[in-house]
Amino acid sequence: MIELRGPEVSKKIKEQVQAALSAYDGPVPKLAIVRVGEKPDDLSYERGAKKKLESFGLMAESYAYPEEIGDDEFYRAFCKINDDPEVAGILLLMPLPSQIRTERIRERIDPDKDVDGISPVNMAKVFAGNPEGFAPCTAEAVVQILKQNEIELTGQRVTVVGRSLVVGRPLSMLLLKENATVTVCHTRTRELEKVCREADILVACAGQKRMITKAYVKKQAVVVDVGIHAEENGTLCGDVAYEDILDTASMATPVPGGVGSVTTAVLAGHLMQAALRQNKTR
Repeated sequence: MIELRGPEVSKKIKEQVQAALSAYDGPVPKLAIVRVGEKPDDLSYERGAKKKLESFGLMAESYAYPEEIGDDEFYRAFCKINDDPEVAGILLLMPLPSQIRTERIRERIDPDKDVDGISPVNMAKVFAGNPEGFAPCTAEAVVQILKQNEIELTGQRVTVVGRSLVVGRPLSMLLLKENATVTVCHTRTRELEKVCREADILVACAGQKRMITKAYVKKQAVVVDVGIHAEENGTLCGDVAYEDILDTASMATPVPGGVGSVTTAVLAGHLMQAALRQNKTR
């Protein structure tokens, strides 16, 4: 089985970003990473995103707020960041605490700064196939891995296991745009194993540790694992039982070293695109 490693794809995106940056006549694009609380997953992603962006020649600044911050206080702070002309892009780490009205934040974020595709405007553009819309970075990372590895999408049967607004649903729209034939499943789909075995390309994004075994995978299918889970010993695994599919799949992404590293590269690419758009309107 061929391992579809993310760093190789990330490197290609980095070259594209740096080429655009070298021809860019504005200030170095800055990403605002907005975090509420100290959740370990958020802190880990924040560190990784900052490191990746800086390696691309971009800037990232953290805006951290206490877990107990009030709804109106956070809204005012967010609006200040959103309206800051020095901020080219905003990454809001979610989910937010229950006292914060997330939908109000989604509606307030500037679509041109919404580099992770959470605003209703960008979501509508992605579902309409409008290339001006920023898709969620993880969903786009899956498509980038497939395309950069020259895996044919036109006419291919792709099954997406997961229906979240962060990955499953927007990913299905991106794949349809590439002329794939897409089936969206979830943990309550009847005969899920059988449905998955019909796929030429299987994407696992259900958020359940090692749920996809060889029983779900058609011989020689391509498997993309979006999940990431911490084991008791500190190691990471995905939604796919990787060792179990080695003799069944033709290609698969590992965890770690797969989709995650491409996600932050896509984030950098979106930030560069956002800066270019905003520079045109200045």
